[in-house]
Amino acid sequence: MIRRIFLSVVAATLISAPAFAGSGAKDIVDTAAGAGSFSTLLAAATAAGLVDTLKGDGPFTVFAPTDEAFAALPEGTVDDLLKPENKETLAGILTYHVVPGKVMSGDLSDGMTATTVQGSDVTIGTEGGVTVNSANVVSADVEASNGVIHVIDAVMLPE
Repeated sequence: MIRRIFLSVVAATLISAPAFAGSGAKDIVDTAAGAGSFSTLLAAATAAGLVDTLKGDGPFTVFAPTDEAFAALPEGTVDDLLKPENKETLAGILTYHVVPGKVMSGDLSDGMTATTVQGSDVTIGTEGGVTVNSANVVSADVEASNGVIHVIDAVMLPE
């Protein structure tokens, strides 16, 4: 019986290993695409001309709003931002979600600030859960080959 359980565990490990073998080799864009909950973010990055940058060497820390976070914006906001004439505004909003370097959750402290690629600072909170400005981090430390993604539940707008 123990031998059968052991063989089952070994077999399951060998079968599942290839699924995880290349997971660290995906860049931020491919990692987000594979997650399945960032289609709006990826469409916005494409419209803003930022995909090649986010596929670059990095490292980058991306506070990535989910599709639900974008859906929570006032009706029509996303559609307006995706228009070619709003490319610069959209790029500013998206780069406000990116910090140069790879910042893992263990590197964060309450009240610390980080300067975004957009140029403004975001404030990190660690009391009662991790926040970035007023957005909650719902999943942290999603590693990619060129940085890390922290999933957030709101779209942050620069002032």
